[in-house]
Amino acid sequence: MLAAIATLRIRCQQALVAAFGPELADADPVLVPASNPKFGDFQANGAMGLAKRLKNKPRAIAEQIVAHLQVDDLCEPPEIAGPGFINLRLKADYIQQQLQGIHGSDRLGVEMAKQPQQVIVDFSSPNIAKEMHVGHLRSTIIGDSIARVLEFMGHDVLRLNHVGDWGTQFGMLITHLQTVCPEALADAEAVDIGDLVTFYKQAKQRFDEDEDFKGRSRDAVVALQSGDETARKAWQILCEQSRRAFQAIYDRLDIDLQERGESFYNPLLADVAQDLKDQGLLVEDQGAQCVFLDGFTNKDGDPQPLIIQKSNGGFNYATTDLAAIRYRTQQDGAERVLYVVDAGQANHFAQVFQVAAKAGWIPDQSEFTHVPFGVVQGEDGKKFKTRSGETVRLKDLLDEAVKRSRADLEARIAAEDRQETEDFIQQVAETVGIGSVKYADLSQNRTSNYIFSYDKMLALQGNTAPYLLYAYVRVQGISRKGGIDFTALGKNAAIHLADESEFTLAKHLLQLDEVLAEVAKDLYPNRLCQYLFELSQVFNQFYDRCSVLQAAEPERTSRLMLCDLTARTLKLGLSLLGIRVLERL
Repeated sequence: MLAAIATLRIRCQQALVAAFGPELADADPVLVPASNPKFGDFQANGAMGLAKRLKNKPRAIAEQIVAHLQVDDLCEPPEIAGPGFINLRLKADYIQQQLQGIHGSDRLGVEMAKQPQQVIVDFSSPNIAKEMHVGHLRSTIIGDSIARVLEFMGHDVLRLNHVGDWGTQFGMLITHLQTVCPEALADAEAVDIGDLVTFYKQAKQRFDEDEDFKGRSRDAVVALQSGDETARKAWQILCEQSRRAFQAIYDRLDIDLQERGESFYNPLLADVAQDLKDQGLLVEDQGAQCVFLDGFTNKDGDPQPLIIQKSNGGFNYATTDLAAIRYRTQQDGAERVLYVVDAGQANHFAQVFQVAAKAGWIPDQSEFTHVPFGVVQGEDGKKFKTRSGETVRLKDLLDEAVKRSRADLEARIAAEDRQETEDFIQQVAETVGIGSVKYADLSQNRTSNYIFSYDKMLALQGNTAPYLLYAYVRVQGISRKGGIDFTALGKNAAIHLADESEFTLAKHLLQLDEVLAEVAKDLYPNRLCQYLFELSQVFNQFYDRCSVLQAAEPERTSRLMLCDLTARTLKLGLSLLGIRVLERL
């Protein structure tokens, strides 16, 4: 549909110039989708805004535009409605021709980006020695979906996991383990991630209460940072224990990431400070080396500094993020960098981006964007936690979703008196359970908080993964029942649209390229979810109104092609959300 929109916009602009002269070449025809199908497919509303400029009534302007508008190859004759709206309805022949084209396309008519970019998507980012919890859910799922869409559009995407694997917590944890569980510092198999989390909590308590322990912990950090062999080996083992636990989650979620944690940038921090100093941006304030920010003030109204190097010589998160920016532009050649991080970090990124821009580390052609998201809430409207008040572990959340999905499936199998294998039951439960968690998250506007509900996300009706999966399975059922091989319909098979529901479905299928272009630009996966949900709805309406297998030719083949296009679009769209389909449920 993007091609039709682009062509109609150009034709409307040409008609404006033809009617009123070249000075109208900059006028916007205001081409938008029609608000109601009875008005056609598109409306050109530019006449409304030109009334004052042309000193004429909008309807008279619209009449002049229509008199010069050449769209007969795409549309039925344009109609003027109300005070000056120009209604445009695509011709059936044009729609059928476009559908014919995407049916034979592996990409369903979605063109690759004309100017592919080097893109970095920074997402997930758990902390070593801590378990992944519900707070990591949104970054991980949203980041993966954005990366999938950009990859599909032809961009070269580097998926980075900026894990917290450096800093004071390691000196604290190593010091604690030396006395309570020294074997954990020598063998990655000695303890699991749950034990490590417990040890971390104990170490934090000791750090807060015991000055001697605090001092020894800081000494351990110095030893680690200076490359002490024993400290570094202990650190590597702790990281390896955590990585294995993280990878089990990523494998289950079908997510691919390249780890490049805080430690990666540690050797580069001194150069960051020196470069800022050489450019005259670094200012000493109360012993710390800082860059003062434009537009940011402290609680007293004074200019707020971003600390680059603390008074004790240590560096902090901001310095690491600045080092990452430098590396990503200078070494990775990134043209677009997306940080999928919760909305609470908005100020941090605004400050870091400002300093990097002042230092000249963000080229004019590069785009650095914070992609914020809200929090996951329980049904009480507060942050989603366990009954005991603990943060929900991501593993437990996924386990529960699969467990509930399995219970629902087994109940339906029993009610239908079906016999299914254990492998089938487990595969369906896992696919539906994990897919439902992902879709429930992605279907929300990412900037909003959302309430987590197993019952809603697993519902067979509404904007849920199960509803979309059933629409896909319905097409596969047609294939099985009719012995249809959709790939064998042939290049010469033709689509003929007659029923209103066929036209509605056809037009919706043609919108995929437009939706994916929006997601790639604005980074809101919920727009793809809404599109797929509406596609499932209009397909079900078509299926209920139009016989497929019992229809006479050429309607039968045409409708089979519509079914095939629907299933392929659903499969592609769900894959870009990180959700797998099933051939039957």
